[in-house]
Amino acid sequence: MSHTPKHMRLGLFIQAAGHHASGWRYPGAQSGSENFALVRRLTESAEQACLDLVFFGDKLVTGPQEPPSMIVRFEPLTLLGALAMVTERIGLVATASTTYGEPYNIARQFGTLDHISNGRAGWNVVTTGYDSAANFSLGKHPDHERRYAQAEEFVDVVRGLWDSFEDEAYVRDAQSGVYLDSEKMHRLDHQGEFFNIAGPLNLTRAPQGHPVLVQAGSSGPGMALASRIAEVVFTAQQDLPSAQAFYRDLKRQAAGQGRDPAHCVVMPGIMPIIGRTMSEALEHFERLQQWNDLDAALALVSDRLGHDVRGFDLDQPLPELPLPENMKSRAQLLLDMSHKDGLTLRQVCHLAAGARGHRIVVGTAQQVADEMIAWFENEAADGFNLMPAHFPEGLDAFVEGVLPILRQRGLFRERYEGRTLREHLGLPRPQWRRHPVSDIGLGGIPTTGAV
Repeated sequence: MSHTPKHMRLGLFIQAAGHHASGWRYPGAQSGSENFALVRRLTESAEQACLDLVFFGDKLVTGPQEPPSMIVRFEPLTLLGALAMVTERIGLVATASTTYGEPYNIARQFGTLDHISNGRAGWNVVTTGYDSAANFSLGKHPDHERRYAQAEEFVDVVRGLWDSFEDEAYVRDAQSGVYLDSEKMHRLDHQGEFFNIAGPLNLTRAPQGHPVLVQAGSSGPGMALASRIAEVVFTAQQDLPSAQAFYRDLKRQAAGQGRDPAHCVVMPGIMPIIGRTMSEALEHFERLQQWNDLDAALALVSDRLGHDVRGFDLDQPLPELPLPENMKSRAQLLLDMSHKDGLTLRQVCHLAAGARGHRIVVGTAQQVADEMIAWFENEAADGFNLMPAHFPEGLDAFVEGVLPILRQRGLFRERYEGRTLREHLGLPRPQWRRHPVSDIGLGGIPTTGAV
């Protein structure tokens, strides 16, 4: 079965020196953790290549369990504000937490980013799988079920705040003296299980209507949330059948929510390791793998599984372990590598250090392109979130080697056709709607006539 979209959607996930834990050791690798010049260069390169978006993850906690090159990072919304000033077309997506954030602030921040970027903002909605309570004056990290219930309400509130003003609320007619049609300004007055938010937001409706909503959960609750609210879904699958099953299930759930499944764009993460020959690509990958610090990889796997695995036999598969309260889908992926694929703990550690559970494709530019095309044409992906092993060479190799092949096949654009992130992704602009809780008067501000 073939896709209806004209081209793959492609994003660039920018992180540290690259996504391989040992990528920083590769000759010529540079780290963007606190290097704005490099982040700017990578973003500009992605825009010159006409990619759909750049993506920045975030964590609200750090420590020795992290790969050393990833312990520190810029705050992503501040970073995207700076990048908006040096780019014109590429989408700008940042991560923000529904567990440790506030709806009013998030609505205002991403709405502002959409305004200053002229419609290129996207919010990656995360419930924060890692325990960050100690950094936010909270007694304990909320459990998985509560985090997802809170996320549902959080997103509803943010979308309601983004609709505080109708599109034509601001008349700005100097002759008549009418600046604002106050009938087109609406309070939210939301009272829910987790939030009580009055509104309205002190920001007009965004150029895109709403910034694009992105989500990355693959657990049961994560998929349920994605099927209801996500317009882009970042995910991690290791093989074509698993990716096809996820794709079908998510699209089915989205249709069950009354949504057009085409408006739920699936973009698995992929780490391309590219060489002029397969032998060269394998040598490149094996070099990175040999640099892995096994102790650091064990700490990483222990953190993802929520269980200290350092006492287990490295050359045996992992034992049966209960899923942790946090990061359930990523933990399940690591356990499946061992239980279903027969990998030893040592092998799981090396793969986790490599791409943290995402698909690694090793080969020539043609072989990498063929793999991506197979997933795209066989309903396993609408596109990919690129996770180069190291920067900047990993991105350059993809742009110079793989993109021309995709373009020759008519699967990726030669130039941007639109200006907003929604236009790049083929997503409609949400119409303004009066939210169920927005009918209450504005309290002191006339709700009829004009001001």
